[in-house]
Amino acid sequence: MSRPILAVDVDGVISLFGFDDPPERSEARFELIDGMVHCISLPAGDRLRRLGEVYDMVWATGWEEKANFYLPSILGLPELPHLSFDGAARFGSAHWKLGPLDEYGRDRPLAWIDDSFDESCYEWARGRDHPTLLVPTESHLGIEEVQVEALTAWASGLD
Repeated sequence: MSRPILAVDVDGVISLFGFDDPPERSEARFELIDGMVHCISLPAGDRLRRLGEVYDMVWATGWEEKANFYLPSILGLPELPHLSFDGAARFGSAHWKLGPLDEYGRDRPLAWIDDSFDESCYEWARGRDHPTLLVPTESHLGIEEVQVEALTAWASGLD
């Protein structure tokens, strides 16, 4: 069996926002990306590298190909394939990602980490013919160890 896919959002997973106090310097770094300041979670790099040992990862973000311009060098990640959304990106929701995710994940198990799931995302996941896991994050915390553990356990259970 081929490895499952992990679809990775950026904003709210790697690029943190919505916090009252900025994270400690050991936990995040502010970066100017396309003229906008982003608070990049530094532990996200290690967490995603570990997940890359059990998943085929793909960027599922409105950043599209720009994720590969910035994040590999900041976080020590490899370049990843990315989904294209043809201008459909809308901040604050994830439902506009469903069509490209469905096409990309076609006949494979798929996990998706994002901070903006709505009910249509959960309906889509329940309706897929292949195992599907949605892993929510909090936008001010991003990907944490608890999500890494859940994703790792889920992938291990597919065998």
